[in-house]
Amino acid sequence: MNGIFFAAVGATLAFALVYLVRRLTSFSSQKPDDFAGQGPEFDLRKELNGDILCEGVIYGPTGKISSRFVADMHAKWDGNVGRMTERFVYDNGDTQDREWTLTMGNDGSVKATAPDVVGTGHGRAVGPAFLMNYKFKLPKASGGHVLDTVDWMYLVESGSIINRSQFRKYGIKVAEIVATMRRKETA
Repeated sequence: MNGIFFAAVGATLAFALVYLVRRLTSFSSQKPDDFAGQGPEFDLRKELNGDILCEGVIYGPTGKISSRFVADMHAKWDGNVGRMTERFVYDNGDTQDREWTLTMGNDGSVKATAPDVVGTGHGRAVGPAFLMNYKFKLPKASGGHVLDTVDWMYLVESGSIINRSQFRKYGIKVAEIVATMRRKETA
């Protein structure tokens, strides 16, 4: 009986330690204030404006690339309200369209909605970084699951944006996206 008790306690402690280490040192442990005073300021109304080219990869739960994509985006702002359309073309030929509505608050916060976002996403830009958290609903063909999303964008000195997003279900990472975004060249 003591052996089972000590095994259960050991397993619980090991789980708690792994959880704590991941929570304090992983991707999700970053906070927008960590980027205060660093690099160029990320103003969504400036950086996410006009025609944008996005290229990226999607990693599955094992860390292997499961898909690649190219997206054409267009964003336009009217004061503190922006609309951004996205058209994704995946390496298998599938396409996906999305339209975001972004609303900037006077305190620098951002609220975001889209048809496949459950409720409202909440974000904040500090220094060269922008964080948005939201619940994303997969298409029915992909299971229709609702995933918790942590979406970071980092503005680099060239004006390009590096995007890293993680998608979780029950706290377990099921996918990750790494992408670049940059303004399209005008002819």
